[in-house]
Amino acid sequence: MNIRKKVILLLCVVGLSVQAAFAQDVALKTNTLYWAAATPNLGLEVGLAPKWTLDLGATYKPFNINDDDYARFWFAQPEARYWFCEKFEGHFVGLHAHGGQFYSALNGTIYDGWMAGGGLTYGYDWILSPHWNLEAAVGIGYARLWYDKMPDGPCVKCIEKDFTDYFGLTKLALTFSYIF
Repeated sequence: MNIRKKVILLLCVVGLSVQAAFAQDVALKTNTLYWAAATPNLGLEVGLAPKWTLDLGATYKPFNINDDDYARFWFAQPEARYWFCEKFEGHFVGLHAHGGQFYSALNGTIYDGWMAGGGLTYGYDWILSPHWNLEAAVGIGYARLWYDKMPDGPCVKCIEKDFTDYFGLTKLALTFSYIF
């Protein structure tokens, strides 16, 4: 079974409705900016129509960089995209949602919580070869973070529940794609 059939089968198993994939309908992606921050990530983009795609990206950082200040998290950001020329080529706009979980320590305080939100994206995709593309994207939007805040140490009575509303940059990507 070739890789295209495996990807389509996987998407159908998780309950997504995807039309049969023809040439240049599925892309496997990774954001180099996340890798620069030592954060593994992977994405899958599926063509839905001649000018529409669904981008499914996920990031997971299970390890610490140092012992004092650290951040461990997972994060998912699905996005519906409209392409002005044709899919996987040129300018696009998108509507994204995002959600995830985090556990971090900063200046002696631990933050343990969740986040969710959404926003708008603008991007451009350059064709490098018949199967390789380079994409740049930026998004603005909203995120709600709700978390437990506590001192870095054993103090169950010190837990304080809090939340933060964030408006601003919600996506920044320089992505390499392999298109099947």
